[in-house]
Amino acid sequence: MGVVETNKFHKGLKIEYEGGIWEIIEYRHSKMAQRSAVMKTKMKNIVTGAVQEKNFRSGDAFKVPDMDRKNTQFLYKDDIGFHFMDLETYEQYDLSKEQIGDVADFLKEQQEVSILYFNNEPMGVELPTAVELEVTVTEPGVKGNTVSGGTKPATLESGVTIQVPLFIDIGDKIKVDTRTGEYLERLKKK
Repeated sequence: MGVVETNKFHKGLKIEYEGGIWEIIEYRHSKMAQRSAVMKTKMKNIVTGAVQEKNFRSGDAFKVPDMDRKNTQFLYKDDIGFHFMDLETYEQYDLSKEQIGDVADFLKEQQEVSILYFNNEPMGVELPTAVELEVTVTEPGVKGNTVSGGTKPATLESGVTIQVPLFIDIGDKIKVDTRTGEYLERLKKK
């Protein structure tokens, strides 16, 4: 089990804090006159989903939980939850919406993801930093819309709605940052 100081915080980092495992969602370094530096964070408890803001002194150290990862494939979602299959043993797992968290917005069937385990208990799902999803609903593009234009809402095949450039159309495959939910690029048509 490693230790990390506040100056090494990054989005997605998991730390042990007050008896729980927390994921850093946002962080920002703040220096006030005549005082030591402070790291302002927004953290999410990966078991309960509770989000809280905390300030830590520069140099505070936290344990990094020793988490196991199992490579799985997302099969489908239903009323029970999200269903995954271990790619080595073919064993199937069910996780609830609470265990999945915000990454549920970017899951699509047949996608390979890692399930995180702590003390043999599933704690969540880890996605790649970017995923490719197809646009299923959006207003049509208008001739003359350029890359530097504005944005419009688009619903993706996973069900999430994000802002995309005006030139994106239904059927386009786009790359989305799973940490921020932001559009990254349109993929070339094959």
